[in-house]
Amino acid sequence: MKFKQQKIKYGKLALVLFLTILIWVWADLAQTESFSVSGVTVSIAKTTGPDLLVNFSGKQSVSIDKIIFRGPASRVADIKRRLNEGSLVFEFFLDVQQQAMASAGEHILDVAGFLKRSDQIKQLGLAVELCEPDKVAVNVISLEKKSFTVRCIDEYRNPVKIATVEPALVEIFAPAGYTGQAEVQLTTLEIKQSAAAAITKTPCIELADGQIRRSSTTVEIATLAQQERLRAETIQNATLGLILSSNLQGKYKVEVVNLDAVISAVAIRSTAEAKRAYENMRYQVILEIDDNDKDVVSVEPLRKELIYNFPAEYVRKDEIILNQPPVVARFRLVPISQTDIPATNH
Repeated sequence: MKFKQQKIKYGKLALVLFLTILIWVWADLAQTESFSVSGVTVSIAKTTGPDLLVNFSGKQSVSIDKIIFRGPASRVADIKRRLNEGSLVFEFFLDVQQQAMASAGEHILDVAGFLKRSDQIKQLGLAVELCEPDKVAVNVISLEKKSFTVRCIDEYRNPVKIATVEPALVEIFAPAGYTGQAEVQLTTLEIKQSAAAAITKTPCIELADGQIRRSSTTVEIATLAQQERLRAETIQNATLGLILSSNLQGKYKVEVVNLDAVISAVAIRSTAEAKRAYENMRYQVILEIDDNDKDVVSVEPLRKELIYNFPAEYVRKDEIILNQPPVVARFRLVPISQTDIPATNH
């Protein structure tokens, strides 16, 4: 008995396999799932043009409290796993040129629309269902090139005496009303090096919201060797002075929370004569209280850098500088009740 050999129909087999896979994919896509993410950050992109100053109400980033995404169940499960592992982070960068927001003024960013257009969300294959907040304000300020002289400072922001700076002026993009100098910060080693031979640095300015704008050109700086005349010295047990206006005197008392740090030793660089003059000052450190400090509502103490009361004569001669980061005083203004005021005899 002979059996007839049947041909395998590969075309039909491939079609069946394709349709089966298609059904599986369709079934997976049909099973969608939503999930929420909180605390996602949107930051201003570093690629923003140098002629623009962009921020979110004065800040370089804004936090989106809640975002609800939707996607295929299997993909959502994988994304959740990666989020838990820390291998996936939702972080987005706003380039105002790409979002057609490059004109000066306030713009309103549609957060959901912005996220939907982002490459990360497209690659993950997610839909954006809800954002809180759903809109954020974006401030755009046009900058213009302005000429600045260069100021040299040390690591503690003390001025450094310059011998020469070339070129004398640099151009940096800045707001129209900005006044000030471009700065170059020098380390202790750079100060020593620049006293022997000029060093190359890039000047910059710091804008109101903390953004840095740098010159497109570098400068060569040589400093005066007289900085070497200043010796490292320490003033022990600094005396604290308080400055309050007549609006606050008799109405508030100042409680310094970190008094030990405030009156601790002060590290300076100075000549011997300048050190003696500083030691003989009535107050070595001063805490200045502003009238509006009383209006600050906070459970935390107020914070303010101390003023170091260097003798003016020796400051002018560059014979005394601070050799430590300024101490930040933490204090409270406590109202003085009438019962606290001693009675007077008439």
